[in-house]
Amino acid sequence: MPEISKKIVQQAHNPEYGRRITGEIVISSEVLTEIEKEIKNLSDFKEKIEANLERDVTKILEIILGGAIFLDASDIHLEPREEEAKLRVRVDGVLQDVLLLGKNVQENILSRIKLLSGIKLNITDRPQDGRFSIVMKPLTDFGGGPIEIRTSTLPAEYGESLVLRVLNPKSLIDIESLGLREDLLKIFEREIKKPNGMIIVTGPTGSGKTTTLYAFLKKIQKPEIKTITIEDPIEYHLEGISQTQVNPQKGYDFANGLRAIVRQDPDVILVGEIRDLETASIALQAALTGHLVLTTLHTNDAAGTVARLQALGEKAVNIAPAINMAVAQRLVRKVCQKCVKKEKAPPLFLERIKKELKGISKNIKIPELKEGLKIPKAIGCRDCNFTGYRGRKGIFEAFLVDDEMEKFILKSPSIAALKEEAIKKGMVTMKQDGLIKVLEGITTLEEVERVTGE
Repeated sequence: MPEISKKIVQQAHNPEYGRRITGEIVISSEVLTEIEKEIKNLSDFKEKIEANLERDVTKILEIILGGAIFLDASDIHLEPREEEAKLRVRVDGVLQDVLLLGKNVQENILSRIKLLSGIKLNITDRPQDGRFSIVMKPLTDFGGGPIEIRTSTLPAEYGESLVLRVLNPKSLIDIESLGLREDLLKIFEREIKKPNGMIIVTGPTGSGKTTTLYAFLKKIQKPEIKTITIEDPIEYHLEGISQTQVNPQKGYDFANGLRAIVRQDPDVILVGEIRDLETASIALQAALTGHLVLTTLHTNDAAGTVARLQALGEKAVNIAPAINMAVAQRLVRKVCQKCVKKEKAPPLFLERIKKELKGISKNIKIPELKEGLKIPKAIGCRDCNFTGYRGRKGIFEAFLVDDEMEKFILKSPSIAALKEEAIKKGMVTMKQDGLIKVLEGITTLEEVERVTGE
C-alpha cells in the first residue's frame, strides 16, 4: 500500500489509535496522466470510475479524488442508501450526480478515508471530522502543490454520510481576478492599504469570503508588514504570513487567540469568523488601536453587518468608528464560452434592467441599454457538463463608513434603513452588480436570479 503514508497504517493498528492524526495519499503519475487525457466532464468521470470498480479501493479512490480535483469540484459527497450509495460532486456551486456505487465499495472507501483522516474507524453513531492531504505530480492542470481535504462523517439512516471539502491552492487568486467592477476594485485597493480599521466580508457558506480575504492579504503582503491570521481551520497556506488555527479542546478559541495575537504587535490581523460577542469586542478594539482587521460574518447583505454585530451584544458606539468597509458577496456561474449563444434582449428585459439600474452612479461603466443589445443564453455542451456554465465570478456590494455613515450607525438603524442610506451614498447592490455582468456577457439573468432572488 505505497500510496498511503506508512505512519498512518502503523498507527491504525496501534492501541492508541484515535488521536488526531492525519495522513496523505499520493496519486500516481500514471493515474494523473490517465485523468488528464480521459476526464473532460462528468460523463467521462463516471465512465472512468465504472471501468475501475473491480480494482482495489486505493485505485478507485485515486480516480475519484483526482477526477474531482481536475473538474474543479469544491466538495465530494458519498451518500448511503438502502442497497447502494450515491456519489455526487459540487461543481461551480451546484451538486451534480456522478453514479451509484455498491455498498461494499462505499464501505471500503469510507474506511480508507477515515484511516487517512485520522478519525476513529469503530465509531459510526456520531459525527467526526478530520483532514488529509493529496500529493500529486506537478502537472499543469493540478498546480503541483499538496491539496488539503477536510473530512466530515455524519450518521444517517443507511450508514455514514461522507463529505470531502477540497481546498485547492489553485483557488487562491489575485484581487484583480475576483470579478470586481473597475470602480469597486479601486475602492478595495484603497481600503486595504489603510493602517487601521475593520473590513468585514459577509455572505453564506460557500460564497467566496475566504478567497476574497486571502486575495486582500496577497495584495498587501510585503516584508515590512507583519500579518497574523487566526482561522478554523487554516484553509490555505500563504508564504510570509503567520497563520494559527483554533483548538477549542485545548482552550485556544478565537477570543483568547485574538488576545494573544494583539500582543504580537501585528500590522494586519485576519480573523476567520466573528461568532460571538467576545471575539467581536476584541476585534473591534484591535481595529481602533492601530491594526487593520480583516474578518467575515454571516449575514445576508452588507447592510446586515451592523445589526448582526449588535445581535451578538456589541454596542453601536463601538461598531461605528471601527468599521472601514462592509462587503457582501455571492458567486455566480459564468456562461460556458464554448457553447454560449448571444440573443437579442427582449424589450421587456431592457425596461426591467433600466428600472433596476435607475439611479446608479454615472461613474460606473455599463453597456448602453439600446434596442438590439445582445445578452448571453446558457446552452450546454460536453465541456460544461451540459449545464451551460463553467467557472464562477463574484458579485459584490459594499459601503464605506465615512463621518456621515458613522453618525447614522450611532442611531442603531434598521437593516432596511442602513441599506437605503448606503444606496443613497452610491452603493451598487449585488443584484445590480449581477445585472451589469449579464450586460457584459459574463453570466445570465437566470443565474443572477438564482443567486440573489427574483
